[in-house]
Amino acid sequence: MTDVSQRARDLLGRLLHGHGVVARITEVEAYGGIDDPASHAFVRTPRSEIMYGPPWRLYVYRIHGHHAANVVTGPTERAAAVLIRAGEIVEGIDVARERRGPVADEALARGPGNLTKALGITSLDLGTDLLDPEPVSLGERVESPEIAAGPRVGVRLNADLPWRFWVAGDPTVSTYRRHPRA
Repeated sequence: MTDVSQRARDLLGRLLHGHGVVARITEVEAYGGIDDPASHAFVRTPRSEIMYGPPWRLYVYRIHGHHAANVVTGPTERAAAVLIRAGEIVEGIDVARERRGPVADEALARGPGNLTKALGITSLDLGTDLLDPEPVSLGERVESPEIAAGPRVGVRLNADLPWRFWVAGDPTVSTYRRHPRA
């Protein structure tokens, strides 16, 4: 079994296609499902049910008024998933700019909410098979980047687990913010 942290690292440098925009994934966070108290699947609920389904599905939820997109990695009984935290817009930059407004290009998809907004991902995309070409899909790996690792952003439980991975030195990566009650 490939663990969720390895699958998270394997997503870096891959393309994420969404609604006319393509981003190269530059930052992710792994969530270990039933073994990880920071994961939505730690306690099985209707919201987390998608995480117990087949891998390579899109788990989308709202947080702080924004959407966040996760790749369900499985295995099914473990309910693991990877949050896509940031990316570099490589196609459809004008569409991403329209969706995001006047921000620097490197900030268009920096942070989970900005990434989903730039790619047009909403709750309507929940459950999308990411191996199908539409409406949201994972594409090929366009680089094998140097990977850095550190603690996850904004979680109270299991906060020091080094399951946040990013492309070292990439300007699209978000700033680390520790949860105040971690």
